[in-house]
Amino acid sequence: MRLTAALVLAIASGSCMRATATAEGAPVSAAVAGPPKLIVFITVDQLRGDMLDRYRGDMRHGFARLMQGAWFTRGFHDHAITETAPGHASTMSGRFPRSTGIMSNSAGVLDPNVRLVGSGGPSDPGASPSRFAGTTLFDWMHAKDRRSRALSVSRKDRAAILPIGRAKQEVYWYASSGRFITSTWYRDTLPEWVRAFNARRMPQSYAGKAWTLLRPESAYPEPDSVPFENAGRNFVFPYPFGDDSARAAAVIANTPMHDEVTAHFALEGLERLGLGRGPQTDLLAVSFSATDAVGHTWGPDSREAHDNQIRLDVTLGWFLDSLYKLRDPGSVIVALTGDHGVQPIPRLARQRGEATSNEGIIVSLSSQVSAVRAALAARGVDSLAFDFDYQLVSLDRGALAGKGLKPDSILDAFAAAVRQVPGVGRVDRMRDIRRADFAMDPVARRWAHQVAESAPVDLVITLTRYSYWYNATATHGSPYDLDAHVPIIFLGPWVTPGRYDAFTRVVDMGPTLAAIAEVRPLERLDGVVLRSALRR
Repeated sequence: MRLTAALVLAIASGSCMRATATAEGAPVSAAVAGPPKLIVFITVDQLRGDMLDRYRGDMRHGFARLMQGAWFTRGFHDHAITETAPGHASTMSGRFPRSTGIMSNSAGVLDPNVRLVGSGGPSDPGASPSRFAGTTLFDWMHAKDRRSRALSVSRKDRAAILPIGRAKQEVYWYASSGRFITSTWYRDTLPEWVRAFNARRMPQSYAGKAWTLLRPESAYPEPDSVPFENAGRNFVFPYPFGDDSARAAAVIANTPMHDEVTAHFALEGLERLGLGRGPQTDLLAVSFSATDAVGHTWGPDSREAHDNQIRLDVTLGWFLDSLYKLRDPGSVIVALTGDHGVQPIPRLARQRGEATSNEGIIVSLSSQVSAVRAALAARGVDSLAFDFDYQLVSLDRGALAGKGLKPDSILDAFAAAVRQVPGVGRVDRMRDIRRADFAMDPVARRWAHQVAESAPVDLVITLTRYSYWYNATATHGSPYDLDAHVPIIFLGPWVTPGRYDAFTRVVDMGPTLAAIAEVRPLERLDGVVLRSALRR
């Protein structure tokens, strides 16, 4: 049997720690001594919970190793607007969007009061966690030991920022200029190691190359020519990046190759910052975004999605190999989840007989919204007194009362009109949502977890399955399980490996990691410690 790095270290140091090597995995300690020196939190954007089992036969590297940990197969984001920003805000905060204040992508991290640092592109906006409320796992770690540090990286600004909340640590994301950048929320200049990494021009090095299948065509059961994909354009392998280096750096952002760049950047930061060398516990958060880009473009059932997962498996494999060479595996706990799931391409769902006649519909409520606003304007009320943000509807009750209008009558009339629109599943008053039987009505439960009681939201609109607010190949954002289901995995000496099939929430990950790190949350949480997986 091949000795793992931890066994070699234990033998060399004379340690009496008993460890059992698992195939292709980190060692499982029979007697854990103290908290980890490093927490590695991996989020894969749009990693639906069934994908690991779907592609399990192809998972030979990183995913294969992770699946040997404590794998909660029925993990869910138990909130309604299953988008990137709310998902990432819940991963390590242990709290639902109703508590974090991050209820949607539109209320995510965009911040005109900060500027970018590090030569972002002209279309890259300023970003910060200014809307995030409360604390996260890192805050709890830092409260225990001020020496604790964090590095969080991603292709997306919100995916890099929100996992560690408001903490002013090392946070970087990818700009359209082909560089990793940050904002003045964190620092005024890029550190030398980030400038040196950018100077290597790794993204630009993909010029003249192409995304091709990693394995023979016979290994992919999915057809390569599906006109429903990518709006009927450019849906057949290979996908060349072009000869221009600037264009290549932009194009790879939506391919598996960018996950490779992100992994290299994370490892560079880990080593240059000295994270995990102790004695304190440090945090490395890495978000891989290619799965989301590929799913939105070609759909989650495409050959492109399949090859992306195979390539991500390879990337995670060498990422974990490198991690365990740089740090003793016995001192590292790794966690993995997704920030949301995804629904299939609507036309494919209908073609396969999965969607009913009222599902998979592009929904527009523009005429209903315009009618309400026109009626308000006729009574001298600013049209913005009726606020419509797709799923969320609110009224300026003060403005209506001043004109003698009845808010409840307006809401009831609008709800009745919207319920007649094809593709609308239900329209609920938030006051009714909070009185629902959550055990019998999971959609209501997820809306209650989404919207804070103090939020001025009167109505919430839920579309039917596979239906969207705009024409897209495939997307997410609903309270249904396809969008909410994600894997939850822990790997390290502190957990007992195995498949756990109980219903589990992503908000349980923060409290569980806090228990492993022996830190106390600084506020009341929505999640609980997953004690069934802990070895102590």
